[in-house]
Amino acid sequence: MPSPSIVFSFVLATLYGAAFHVISGGDARRLALFLLAAWLGFALGQTVAETVGMSLVDIGPLHVLPATVGAWLALVVARLLTRRSARSAQSNR
Repeated sequence: MPSPSIVFSFVLATLYGAAFHVISGGDARRLALFLLAAWLGFALGQTVAETVGMSLVDIGPLHVLPATVGAWLALVVARLLTRRSARSAQSNR
């Protein structure tokens, strides 16, 4: 059974990815991409905060603020990368 902090992390990252999808729009593939980006960014932010010893807005062992920043940065990067490839596809038509 997963720990409560892992479940809470998964729920937060999923909410971030879904909210970003609602804001930026797109199809189901982009939703899947945004969810994956949010999960990976959240995990990366958590890992970096744990490694550096940062303790900003912690809930138990979860470093919420750095993990949230990591998730949103990953979402913005995913959005920029998909927007560029969409422009390229349209110019090739």
